[in-house]
Amino acid sequence: MNQPDIELNIDKNRFQTIVDGHPCELGFELTDGVIHINHVRVPKAVGGRGIAGELTRHALDHARAQGWKVVPNCPYVKTWIDRHREYAELVA
Repeated sequence: MNQPDIELNIDKNRFQTIVDGHPCELGFELTDGVIHINHVRVPKAVGGRGIAGELTRHALDHARAQGWKVVPNCPYVKTWIDRHREYAELVA
């Protein structure tokens, strides 16, 4: 799979992409330089392709570039960070 084209939709507090016509998103809230990642949604029709991981990596890379700390409220994102320890220092 080609990497999805992920964009930040600041008005809707999410990173988003469309894969094969299906919207995929990572939802968050941003408060005082801390991004609270609340969910990652990837429809079953396009699941199993690593899209949730790409959304997570993109959001965390963006947080790092902005100097934000991260609160992984979403269990998927917490587990992803546990498996990718190079992002552990971002956790608030």
